[in-house]
Amino acid sequence: MPKWKLKVEYKGTRYSGWQRQDGVPSVQQAIEEAIFAFCQQDIRIHAAGRTDAGVHALGQVIHFDLDYGDRPLTGFDLVNALNAHLRTHTVSVTEAEIVPDDFHARFGAIKKRYTYKILNRIAPSALADGLVWHVRRPLDVGLMQEGAHYLLGHHDFTTFRAAECQAKSPMRTLDVLTLEKIGADEIHIHAEARSFLHHQVRNMVGTLTLVGERKWKPIDIKTALEAKDRAKGGKTAPPDGLYLVSVTY
Repeated sequence: MPKWKLKVEYKGTRYSGWQRQDGVPSVQQAIEEAIFAFCQQDIRIHAAGRTDAGVHALGQVIHFDLDYGDRPLTGFDLVNALNAHLRTHTVSVTEAEIVPDDFHARFGAIKKRYTYKILNRIAPSALADGLVWHVRRPLDVGLMQEGAHYLLGHHDFTTFRAAECQAKSPMRTLDVLTLEKIGADEIHIHAEARSFLHHQVRNMVGTLTLVGERKWKPIDIKTALEAKDRAKGGKTAPPDGLYLVSVTY
């Protein structure tokens, strides 16, 4: 039975998150229902990571086994067929290919890249509502980058871990955490690691904005990290600005 790997993008605003849940819309449910509509098979799909409610993706990766009999099926055909059944959703399949039987979208991932987008100006966006975090107070990107430096490497990230996080250990290795000024009023924060704790990126972003607003000094990020106490960190940034950009295997 062929194993298919798909690349998926979605606007997460209207969904309860990636994972299927009773009584609420999810991205997983939308794709599984599209597969059923296409080939009348009730298939459970597996993703590289579970994004929260309101979080978006440009490069989510999923896999599933599909028995399509002796009929020919190309990646192009599968992409078009699934997208035809996703027209009412803010979900799109952008790539599809057959992969070896031992491929696993989650356990085979060696790096995930997230980008968080901040709109830093007084006026709200007329076009990007739900797609950025609107921060009215001016942010000093240089100071935020200085503070971000303390989070790089292998640490106990308890301070930046959600209370409901189910990971067995708070230890993680953060390979990349950089800030980029886009145009006059947008800030992108890029984070890369093999894996992240629940809300880790959003908690790091929320804490870094304290530095950007000059409420904290950059060194305070180090102090918060070493405290290993969620109460010592900043607020959790909203899901609106967070994007799963890519997954590396």
